[in-house]
Amino acid sequence: MGDVVVDISMSLDGFVTAPGADLEHGLGLDGEAIHRWAISDKTDADETILDAAVADAGAVVMGRKLFDTVDGPHGWSEGMGYGGERDQTGGPPIIVVTHRAPETTRLGSRFRFATEGIESAIDQATEVAGDKNVFVMGGAGVIQSVLAAELADEIRIHLAPVLFGGGTRLFEHLPVGTVQLQHADVVATPHATHVTYRLSR
Repeated sequence: MGDVVVDISMSLDGFVTAPGADLEHGLGLDGEAIHRWAISDKTDADETILDAAVADAGAVVMGRKLFDTVDGPHGWSEGMGYGGERDQTGGPPIIVVTHRAPETTRLGSRFRFATEGIESAIDQATEVAGDKNVFVMGGAGVIQSVLAAELADEIRIHLAPVLFGGGTRLFEHLPVGTVQLQHADVVATPHATHVTYRLSR
Protein backbone atom coordinates (compact mmCIF):
# COMPACT_ATOMS: atom_id res chain seq x y z
CA MET A 1 0.00 0.00 0.00
CA GLY A 2 1.26 3.47 -0.91
CA ASP A 3 1.01 6.71 1.02
CA VAL A 4 -1.79 9.26 1.27
CA VAL A 5 -0.12 12.46 0.09
CA VAL A 6 -1.50 15.97 0.36
CA ASP A 7 -0.05 17.77 -2.67
CA ILE A 8 -0.86 21.41 -3.44
CA SER A 9 0.59 24.73 -4.55
CA MET A 10 0.28 27.65 -2.14
CA SER A 11 1.20 31.33 -2.03
CA LEU A 12 3.76 32.53 0.48
CA ASP A 13 0.96 34.02 2.61
CA GLY A 14 -0.89 30.70 2.80
CA PHE A 15 -3.55 30.86 0.09
CA VAL A 16 -4.35 28.16 -2.47
CA THR A 17 -6.58 30.48 -4.50
CA ALA A 18 -6.44 34.21 -5.04
CA PRO A 19 -9.53 36.38 -4.39
CA GLY A 20 -12.37 35.97 -6.85
CA ALA A 21 -12.33 32.20 -7.29
CA ASP A 22 -15.36 30.89 -9.17
CA LEU A 23 -16.17 28.34 -11.87
CA GLU A 24 -14.60 30.54 -14.55
CA HIS A 25 -11.56 31.50 -12.45
CA GLY A 26 -10.84 28.35 -10.48
CA LEU A 27 -7.69 29.75 -8.88
CA GLY A 28 -9.10 33.26 -8.48
CA LEU A 29 -8.09 36.38 -10.36
CA ASP A 30 -4.45 35.96 -11.38
CA GLY A 31 -4.28 32.89 -9.16
CA GLU A 32 -2.40 30.95 -11.84
CA ALA A 33 0.76 32.51 -10.42
CA ILE A 34 1.02 29.68 -7.88
CA HIS A 35 1.25 27.20 -10.77
CA ARG A 36 3.89 28.91 -12.88
CA TRP A 37 6.35 26.24 -11.72
CA ALA A 38 4.08 23.51 -13.14
CA ILE A 39 2.71 25.09 -16.30
CA SER A 40 4.33 28.11 -17.88
CA ASP A 41 7.83 28.33 -16.38
CA LYS A 42 8.92 24.79 -15.54
CA THR A 43 12.57 24.07 -14.90
CA ASP A 44 14.11 20.61 -15.25
CA ALA A 45 13.83 20.21 -11.46
CA ASP A 46 10.12 21.15 -11.54
CA GLU A 47 9.55 18.69 -14.38
CA THR A 48 11.26 15.92 -12.41
CA ILE A 49 8.97 16.58 -9.43
CA LEU A 50 5.87 16.50 -11.64
CA ASP A 51 6.97 13.37 -13.48
CA ALA A 52 7.66 11.52 -10.23
CA ALA A 53 4.28 12.46 -8.75
CA VAL A 54 2.35 11.42 -11.85
CA ALA A 55 4.26 8.12 -12.03
CA ASP A 56 3.53 7.42 -8.35
CA ALA A 57 -0.18 8.33 -8.52
CA GLY A 58 -2.52 5.38 -8.19
CA ALA A 59 -5.53 7.56 -7.40
CA VAL A 60 -6.37 11.22 -6.85
CA VAL A 61 -8.86 12.68 -4.36
CA MET A 62 -10.57 16.04 -4.82
CA GLY A 63 -13.57 17.89 -3.42
CA ARG A 64 -16.81 18.71 -5.20
CA LYS A 65 -16.02 22.41 -5.65
CA LEU A 66 -12.73 21.57 -7.36
CA PHE A 67 -14.48 18.93 -9.47
CA ASP A 68 -17.11 21.45 -10.60
CA THR A 69 -14.27 23.73 -11.69
CA VAL A 70 -12.14 21.18 -13.56
CA ASP A 71 -15.15 19.46 -15.18
CA GLY A 72 -16.77 22.77 -16.11
CA PRO A 73 -16.45 24.61 -19.43
CA HIS A 74 -13.43 26.60 -18.22
CA GLY A 75 -11.73 23.61 -16.60
CA TRP A 76 -9.43 20.85 -17.79
CA SER A 77 -9.17 19.87 -21.42
CA GLU A 78 -9.70 16.22 -22.31
CA GLY A 79 -6.02 15.40 -21.89
CA MET A 80 -5.35 17.35 -18.67
CA GLY A 81 -5.41 16.00 -15.14
CA TYR A 82 -3.33 15.66 -12.03
CA GLY A 83 0.15 16.83 -12.98
CA GLY A 84 -0.93 19.67 -15.22
CA GLU A 85 -0.74 20.05 -18.97
CA ARG A 86 0.37 16.59 -20.00
CA ASP A 87 -1.45 13.65 -21.55
CA GLN A 88 -3.73 12.29 -18.84
CA THR A 89 -5.75 9.91 -20.98
CA GLY A 90 -5.65 6.67 -19.05
CA GLY A 91 -4.43 8.52 -15.95
CA PRO A 92 -5.27 7.56 -12.38
CA PRO A 93 -8.92 7.47 -11.30
CA ILE A 94 -10.13 10.57 -9.48
CA ILE A 95 -12.29 10.13 -6.39
CA VAL A 96 -14.57 13.13 -5.79
CA VAL A 97 -15.82 13.74 -2.25
CA THR A 98 -19.42 14.94 -2.53
CA HIS A 99 -22.84 14.67 -0.95
CA ARG A 100 -24.42 13.77 -4.30
CA ALA A 101 -22.92 12.51 -7.55
CA PRO A 102 -23.75 14.52 -10.69
CA GLU A 103 -25.90 12.94 -13.37
CA THR A 104 -23.30 13.56 -16.08
CA THR A 105 -19.65 14.60 -16.35
CA ARG A 106 -17.99 16.44 -19.22
CA LEU A 107 -14.70 14.56 -18.87
CA GLY A 108 -16.16 11.10 -18.69
CA SER A 109 -15.45 8.02 -16.64
CA ARG A 110 -12.17 9.09 -15.00
CA PHE A 111 -14.23 10.39 -12.03
CA ARG A 112 -15.72 8.27 -9.28
CA PHE A 113 -17.87 9.76 -6.54
CA ALA A 114 -17.61 9.11 -2.80
CA THR A 115 -20.79 10.18 -1.04
CA GLU A 116 -20.11 8.85 2.46
CA GLY A 117 -17.42 11.22 3.69
CA ILE A 118 -13.67 11.67 3.58
CA GLU A 119 -12.72 8.38 5.24
CA SER A 120 -14.77 6.42 2.70
CA ALA A 121 -13.18 8.43 -0.13
CA ILE A 122 -9.66 7.68 1.11
CA ASP A 123 -10.57 3.99 1.54
CA GLN A 124 -11.84 3.84 -2.05
CA ALA A 125 -8.78 5.65 -3.35
CA THR A 126 -6.39 3.42 -1.41
CA GLU A 127 -8.07 0.30 -2.74
CA VAL A 128 -7.81 1.33 -6.39
CA ALA A 129 -4.29 2.78 -5.97
CA GLY A 130 -2.81 -0.56 -4.94
CA ASP A 131 0.91 -0.11 -4.23
CA LYS A 132 0.92 3.45 -5.57
CA ASN A 133 0.20 6.69 -3.73
CA VAL A 134 -3.12 8.45 -3.23
CA PHE A 135 -2.73 12.17 -3.95
CA VAL A 136 -5.14 14.62 -2.32
CA MET A 137 -4.97 17.64 -4.62
CA GLY A 138 -7.63 19.86 -3.09
CA GLY A 139 -9.45 21.92 -2.50
CA ALA A 140 -8.57 23.33 0.87
CA GLY A 141 -11.67 21.92 2.58
CA VAL A 142 -10.90 18.34 1.55
CA ILE A 143 -7.27 18.71 2.62
CA GLN A 144 -8.37 20.09 5.98
CA SER A 145 -10.72 17.12 6.40
CA VAL A 146 -7.94 14.65 5.57
CA LEU A 147 -5.57 16.28 8.05
CA ALA A 148 -8.22 16.58 10.77
CA ALA A 149 -9.04 12.86 10.40
CA GLU A 150 -5.30 12.03 10.52
CA LEU A 151 -5.47 10.22 7.19
CA ALA A 152 -2.38 11.74 5.54
CA ASP A 153 1.12 10.27 5.56
CA GLU A 154 2.82 13.16 3.80
CA ILE A 155 2.31 16.83 2.90
CA ARG A 156 3.91 18.31 -0.20
CA ILE A 157 3.63 22.07 -0.47
CA HIS A 158 4.78 23.88 -3.60
CA LEU A 159 5.34 27.32 -2.09
CA ALA A 160 5.14 30.01 -4.76
CA PRO A 161 6.94 33.34 -4.36
CA VAL A 162 3.75 35.38 -4.57
CA LEU A 163 1.48 37.14 -2.06
CA PHE A 164 -2.29 37.09 -2.66
CA GLY A 165 -3.48 38.98 0.41
CA GLY A 166 -6.75 37.05 0.33
CA GLY A 167 -8.48 34.03 -1.15
CA THR A 168 -8.78 30.50 0.19
CA ARG A 169 -6.47 29.67 3.10
CA LEU A 170 -5.10 26.14 3.15
CA PHE A 171 -4.92 25.63 6.92
CA GLU A 172 -7.78 27.81 8.17
CA HIS A 173 -10.21 25.27 9.63
CA LEU A 174 -8.07 22.67 11.35
CA PRO A 175 -8.82 21.46 14.87
CA VAL A 176 -6.98 23.27 17.64
CA GLY A 177 -3.84 21.37 18.60
CA THR A 178 -0.30 20.81 17.50
CA VAL A 179 0.43 18.53 14.57
CA GLN A 180 4.06 17.42 14.53
CA LEU A 181 5.66 17.21 11.11
CA GLN A 182 8.99 15.71 10.12
CA HIS A 183 10.87 17.60 7.44
CA ALA A 184 11.69 15.17 4.62
CA ASP A 185 12.83 17.14 1.58
CA VAL A 186 13.14 20.56 -0.02
CA VAL A 187 13.87 21.58 -3.61
CA ALA A 188 14.06 25.27 -4.56
CA THR A 189 13.36 26.45 -8.11
CA PRO A 190 12.71 29.98 -9.41
CA HIS A 191 8.92 29.74 -9.10
CA ALA A 192 8.43 27.37 -6.15
CA THR A 193 10.04 25.95 -3.09
CA HIS A 194 8.93 22.32 -2.98
CA VAL A 195 8.74 21.20 0.66
CA THR A 196 7.85 17.70 1.86
CA TYR A 197 6.82 16.78 5.40
CA ARG A 198 6.01 13.38 6.87
CA LEU A 199 3.24 12.79 9.39
CA SER A 200 2.93 9.88 11.78
CA ARG A 201 -0.47 8.21 12.02
